[in-house]
Amino acid sequence: MMKKRLNVYDGSSSRRETTSSEMKEEKSEWEMRPGGMLVQKRIGKPEAPVANLRLRIGYGALRHDIYVSSTATFGEVKKLMSDETGLKVEEQRLIYRGKERENGEYLDVCGVKDKSKLVLIQDASSIERRFIQMRINAKIQTANRAINNVCLELDQLEEQVSVIEKSISNAVKVPDVQIVTLIEMLMRQAIKLESISAQGDASTQKILQGKRVQKCVETLDMLKTSNATVKPVVVTTKWEIIDHSPSTTNWELFD
Repeated sequence: MMKKRLNVYDGSSSRRETTSSEMKEEKSEWEMRPGGMLVQKRIGKPEAPVANLRLRIGYGALRHDIYVSSTATFGEVKKLMSDETGLKVEEQRLIYRGKERENGEYLDVCGVKDKSKLVLIQDASSIERRFIQMRINAKIQTANRAINNVCLELDQLEEQVSVIEKSISNAVKVPDVQIVTLIEMLMRQAIKLESISAQGDASTQKILQGKRVQKCVETLDMLKTSNATVKPVVVTTKWEIIDHSPSTTNWELFD
């Protein structure tokens, strides 16, 4: 009677192939989340419910307590800390167990547990960039204030130009010194504009105000020529001679 023999070799080979495929599946892969963040890809569904962690994050002399899912990434923690510190995600560096963690690393994979302590520091290059940006913003604000002051002065000078233009158009001669003085005042504003260091929108405003000065000066030059042709109005007074000699009166005597 023949007995059926088990193919032990084939079974062991099959088990080895299964083990090898499982090892391949357990290797970390990467995936892109909807927010554009590259994170480790998880294989399979978690058997246990997701736990919420309370993390204690130190930033300088401050301490922040935040609540986050254990399956969250360090990049997501940085997004929460942006609201607390005002730092952008790219300006933050999170340290856990003496090692800087990448945005795509998961908290539970790195061993982060409830009440774990993390350290947040600001990237040194971002500090320098922020300082440079603050200086640029300060210069822009200074330029805007200076240009606004010139703009207010030009508003008043334009009104004076309009008054002179109206007078000359009505054949009323204007003193030449008034026109010359107004041109000098406009040129002072042009010198102020030239001394202002402006960038961006401030530079555009500087150019516009410079054109206003140029237009006013050109208008005054034409008015100066027209004013020379206006004849001054001579006011004469006609005097009436009144005779104050005594008049003769005929009196009638009544008896």
